[in-house]
Amino acid sequence: MKRMLKTLVALACFGGLTLAGLARAQSAADTDTLVAKGRYLAVAGDCAACHTATTPNARPFAGGYSIESPLGIIYATNITPSKTAGIGNYTEEQFARALRQGVRADGSHLYPAMPYMAYALVSDEDTRALYTYFMKGVAPVDEAAKQTELPFPFNIRASMAVWNTLFLKDRRFVPDAALSQEANRGAYLANGLAHCSTCHTSRNMLMAEVDSKFLGGSPLGPWMAPNITPDPKAGIGGWTDAELTQYLRTGHTDRAQAAGPMAEAVEKSFQHMAPEDIRAMVAYLRTVPAIADPAQAQPVTSYGVAHDNEALLRGASGPYEHHSLRTGAALFSGYCASCHQANGAGSQNGLYPALFRNSATGRADASNLVAAILYGVKRTVDGHQVLMPRFDHESPVQPLTDEQVASISNYVLTQYGNPSAHVTPHDVLQARQGGPKPFLAKVQPMLLPLVVAGAVLALLLTWVLLVLRKRGTKR
Repeated sequence: MKRMLKTLVALACFGGLTLAGLARAQSAADTDTLVAKGRYLAVAGDCAACHTATTPNARPFAGGYSIESPLGIIYATNITPSKTAGIGNYTEEQFARALRQGVRADGSHLYPAMPYMAYALVSDEDTRALYTYFMKGVAPVDEAAKQTELPFPFNIRASMAVWNTLFLKDRRFVPDAALSQEANRGAYLANGLAHCSTCHTSRNMLMAEVDSKFLGGSPLGPWMAPNITPDPKAGIGGWTDAELTQYLRTGHTDRAQAAGPMAEAVEKSFQHMAPEDIRAMVAYLRTVPAIADPAQAQPVTSYGVAHDNEALLRGASGPYEHHSLRTGAALFSGYCASCHQANGAGSQNGLYPALFRNSATGRADASNLVAAILYGVKRTVDGHQVLMPRFDHESPVQPLTDEQVASISNYVLTQYGNPSAHVTPHDVLQARQGGPKPFLAKVQPMLLPLVVAGAVLALLLTWVLLVLRKRGTKR
């Protein structure tokens, strides 16, 4: 009997150990599943684009990337699980609050360069997956990122509490019963993790998105995030689903080529997303209200034809004539025709795009044409790099002056694009300086003197009231 009892006890212990082992294995499997899901969601959210520096040997998610906002340079934070420099001490609740409300674990506020306005839509389930990924699937980097130091009064982070009260809609995504399951999935991705409206929706004087202009296009530094509503002239109403899908995945179609921030989104995010998710976003974009632009007389990608002025230029200037590249046509021939061809048709394989029926040359706003000339095009998709050299002061070829960039732009617009668009040297200078300044950036230099003057006036009024009260008491 004793031997039997010992055997049963041993079996029970063995069984308990086996069950405990199975439980641990199941827990590890669940964690691995959450890490994999969180990794994909981080890609959809384009987290690496901002939180990984562009310097050589930069560590993933260690921060330090400089975001050149209109109000000053904002440095992305370290979001690795480092307990000294990152978010390693964050609880899941604190992580969710930073993600969806823009409030750090220490209670200080993030700037909306971190698109928490969009991330507020992310579900609790997906937030947990993201948290698990950043805590379990990312290597910690114990190196603090450079700190953001905006000018007064934007350096007062507590002011963001007021801004959030006015503009933050802290609510999770709710499917629209009028949309298909696919379009709802696209809405969740496009409006939440992919934060499309952060760039493509114009903003009011206080830098909050204007709901009535949702996805209708907006200045983005020197670039223009275009209208991506279904409007047939100003937006993407004339694009096919296949073209939109190809553009999001590769950054290239006959109609448009991704550059600037959009090239970054394609490279770091969209090309790595599941095809069905890209198709879902396209399906959703078809459903948003169309926003027209009165300045757009015909569809953006309907302007222009092949046109060759090269024969008129040959021999027009002597070989020793200085500064012979003075006209837009001559500058185009010298700087652009070798890739885009003298007739603007681009290369046969499409690597160098045609300049006619192109969104960069067909818009009433020529910002993207100017920015492409100044800053070039650079993106890597499927392991292949697409590159157009830049012609600003950092040009590896030959820097162009404001007047030269304007001349080339106007030649291209007249010959191949929207002839109603026009570029001035001042437009080019403005693009070099980061694009048009919003209201807050314009008034910032006056804010400190106004605050000082207000404080002095308040002190004077207080002194006057005290003097009057004292005299009244004596009477």
